[in-house]
Amino acid sequence: MSVEDRLAAMGLALPAPPAPVGNYRAGVIRGKVGSLSGQLPIRDGNPVVTGVLGRELTVEQGREAARLAGLNVLAQLKHLLEDFAALDGLIRVDGFVASMPDFLQHAAVLDGASDLFAAVLAERGAHTRSAVGVASLPLGMPVELVVTFATR
Repeated sequence: MSVEDRLAAMGLALPAPPAPVGNYRAGVIRGKVGSLSGQLPIRDGNPVVTGVLGRELTVEQGREAARLAGLNVLAQLKHLLEDFAALDGLIRVDGFVASMPDFLQHAAVLDGASDLFAAVLAERGAHTRSAVGVASLPLGMPVELVVTFATR
């Protein structure tokens, strides 16, 4: 089953890959290792979810934001690689969560993206991960994902 078929079975589709908003590339590949710039919960260039975990947003709302950022990761991978067959697998996901100082459920929020990667990429979606709480993220977004991956 293809990545797109797995997404469709989940009622999801790849969005258009977000364009960079500054002087950087959305992704680069050097040799067999690639990296994606931070992906946010945006659709069609617009924020879908904004706010801070533990203040305006619940863990479940954060998980949904992480899942949307994860869909943008997949869209960037497809755009960069042209076909998911060229993806050997994810290596590392650095997840940033805009949160209150006493918020402690960063990992649960980022599972929204990690669960998506496991479901649609199977073993190629396995990755290491960091979960970092921050005071703010671009455009008031609650989650940002930076991904390192390997190609075939």
